Amino acid sequence: MQNTPAKANLAPQPDDWAGEMGARWLANIDRFESMIASIGAALLSRAAYQPGERVVDIGCGGGATSLAIANRVGPAGSVLGIDISPDLTSKATQRAIAAQVENARFVCADAATYQPSEPFDRLFSRFGSMFFEQPGKAFANLHAMLKPGGRIDLAVWGPPRDNLWMMEMMGVLRQQIEVPAAIPRAPGPFAFEDTDYLQAILAEGGFSDMSVEPLARSQPVGGEGATAEDAVRFAMSSLAAGRLLQDSPPTLRQRVEADLLQLFTRHYRQGEGVMMASKVWLVTALA
Repeated sequence: MQNTPAKANLAPQPDDWAGEMGARWLANIDRFESMIASIGAALLSRAAYQPGERVVDIGCGGGATSLAIANRVGPAGSVLGIDISPDLTSKATQRAIAAQVENARFVCADAATYQPSEPFDRLFSRFGSMFFEQPGKAFANLHAMLKPGGRIDLAVWGPPRDNLWMMEMMGVLRQQIEVPAAIPRAPGPFAFEDTDYLQAILAEGGFSDMSVEPLARSQPVGGEGATAEDAVRFAMSSLAAGRLLQDSPPTLRQRVEADLLQLFTRHYRQGEGVMMASKVWLVTALA
């Protein structure tokens, strides 16, 4: 194993999403969105939006979920998509214009502090709520975006042990380099793996009546239909593997890529892609 320096916290930080990570997401937007599309669909089904509702989409990315919500709430309703990445909110705006969706608009802002001019009925976030540096204060700000009795619907990753799409990749890396240990409850993909902690954060923010639905399924690494080779390129350009190896010598990257190719080949299913286990919490609470 090579003793290669690695970042102390391999999870993207808020500033990363405003810059490098936002740009990476945009460069691979179709693969990212395809990879988590079924999770977004499950959260949308659980949210069951009604015509006329006004919704905020936190961490809206390229706007796929925002546009889906806009379709559900209809012309009498509206959607405000918020993301910290100017690249992604620009892309979302372009998509809305191209699709002639007039009841969705997008703002580049930090949802931890941003306040709309008037409160909304509902709040939605597919993997956009786990990166707040001060989550209690951030959720208090989200609470203030809602009318009394308004509802928040979140998708957050469950425990790492149940998300083999990430953990098996980290196992490959650990054979070659020292990977820093994850910091429990730190901002990052698994910040809310502990639902008791999430309930405490929601309560600190003013929310109540939290309910959780587990969603366990296989998801396509690199998007639906991706080959093992596609998944390797995606992991090295977009996920933690690439971040940890970005300053490594080419020979080390080549060894990791070869090991990842073996891993993804084992999980490849013809006509589906590289399918690996994931677990998500679908969370609802009231303002």
